[in-house]
Amino acid sequence: MDWETLGTTFVTLAVLMDPVGIAPIFVAMTRALSPAQRRQAAIRAVLAAGGLIIGFALFGGLVLDYLNVSVHSLSIAGGLLLLLVALEMLRGQDYPDETGAQDVALVPLATPLLAGPGAIATVIVLSRQHDELSGRAAVIAGILCALAVVGVVMLAAERVSRAVPEGLVNFLTRVFGLLLSAFAVQLVVNGIEGTLAS
Repeated sequence: MDWETLGTTFVTLAVLMDPVGIAPIFVAMTRALSPAQRRQAAIRAVLAAGGLIIGFALFGGLVLDYLNVSVHSLSIAGGLLLLLVALEMLRGQDYPDETGAQDVALVPLATPLLAGPGAIATVIVLSRQHDELSGRAAVIAGILCALAVVGVVMLAAERVSRAVPEGLVNFLTRVFGLLLSAFAVQLVVNGIEGTLAS
């Protein structure tokens, strides 16, 4: 096992996924769900993000090259998707609604928040740099460690949120909607800058 590659992958993905920053957004987005549904959403988001990131680590470069899609294009698409979600939060509308309770686990939590353009680009680059068996194994192990940390933080946030008054959650939902919209715009800007630079 290449421990240096494992550590690099873990630290980089942990910073990119930002579990401390994701936790309050997760709570705000799942405020309409029951505690059991929140736990399920957290687990499904981590599993879906893990499958996506590991898939890109193994085959992402080939897929993007075949489709002639750049990581910058992914960044722009992810930013636009997040902006739609952020606008719903700013308007005070429940996301998800009662009829689509689990959809939040896949979009936008799993992607583009966890498995975003930065995480995808990182694992593709690391996989290309360490294309031997031990290197690939270290990259995947680093991904799993980072996802485990994110999952633990989201589950802990779900427990803490039960003690928070509903009025405060409504207020925070709008605040984090504003922050999320800024993050979404930044993804679009980064994608445009990267496209122009290349």
